[in-house]
Amino acid sequence: MNYLALVAFAAIFASLGAALYFMLKGGGKTDEEQAAKSGRMAKALAFRIGFSVLLFICILVGWKLGYLHPTGIQSGQ
Repeated sequence: MNYLALVAFAAIFASLGAALYFMLKGGGKTDEEQAAKSGRMAKALAFRIGFSVLLFICILVGWKLGYLHPTGIQSGQ
């Protein structure tokens, strides 16, 4: 489960980096080029959201199945 979380975080940061790259690369000279670049940025951000939701669901399922156990401050103390 730890490796799954690491891979998911890497995918989240990679898609965020790709969106940043497409955003900073600059607009094209024509409207079609600008639309293509903004479309790639939006797609990269959509993948980031999808990876984040998938990671959250995997953590919830892992907790429900007993693979993950909460730690930290005990309740009632």
